[in-house]
Amino acid sequence: MRHTVRALLLAGVLALAGCSGTEGGDDGTPPAAGSPSGTADSSTGARWRPRPGPAWQWQLNSRVDPSVDVPVYDIDGFENTAADVARLHRDGRKVICYVNVGAWEDFRSDKDAFPKSVLGRRNGWAGERWLDIRRISVLRPIMGRRFDMCRDKGFDAVEPDLVEGYGNTTGFPLTARDQLRYNRMIAQLAHDRGMSVGLKNDLPQIPQLLRHFDFAVNEECAQYGECARLTPFIEAGKAVFHVEYAEPTSSFCAESRRLGLSSMQKKLELGVWRKPC
Repeated sequence: MRHTVRALLLAGVLALAGCSGTEGGDDGTPPAAGSPSGTADSSTGARWRPRPGPAWQWQLNSRVDPSVDVPVYDIDGFENTAADVARLHRDGRKVICYVNVGAWEDFRSDKDAFPKSVLGRRNGWAGERWLDIRRISVLRPIMGRRFDMCRDKGFDAVEPDLVEGYGNTTGFPLTARDQLRYNRMIAQLAHDRGMSVGLKNDLPQIPQLLRHFDFAVNEECAQYGECARLTPFIEAGKAVFHVEYAEPTSSFCAESRRLGLSSMQKKLELGVWRKPC
């Protein structure tokens, strides 16, 4: 399974996350007016900036099924082709490219590009091992090529997964500062290629990373009573794409609507099935 491994952060790590870095808050620039799912100015090449509220589909377990009538799809970048993305575009959808940037996966075509020195402990998902995100000079070109793949297939945005390794047992002494540096690098890689980028989970670092990310993707904030922590994205006019696995929609949809989140229930395998708010 290719979604983030949730971890409880120690108080000391949280404190460091709150004070690390020199850039905090949003730049205050609202997204352009337009459709509910946001806009991109084709005349200037501006990237897509999804506004709060659009319904979405998140399917990672196989090639995309385009039958769900929603304006935003989040799908696996390796398992889908340029033709798949083009079909979704013809149907009026924006398409997000899922890419794991925090763990090595033994089932990816570029697995041999990663030196053994950056591979850490297994993260709980079959065939995956944490990456040493301190090794920016090694990982930047690898992730750059992955983002090139997303761009070349026509994706509008990237969902980089596992961007909170510092709160997990990775085999490396990662700090919140290491994570901030890496996450900002990841955001820049997407922006340099004309794509928007979402912050996946990593709630403690929202204040430091908000200005660098165009939207958020969250798992299980309702189950853990954390959804209000995503409010800075909504207040900045940036969409929050949210999913719950164990919680029924009756327990979180009212709050999701109040907060302005794009919420649904999914099964852990992240197939076609969805139950939206």
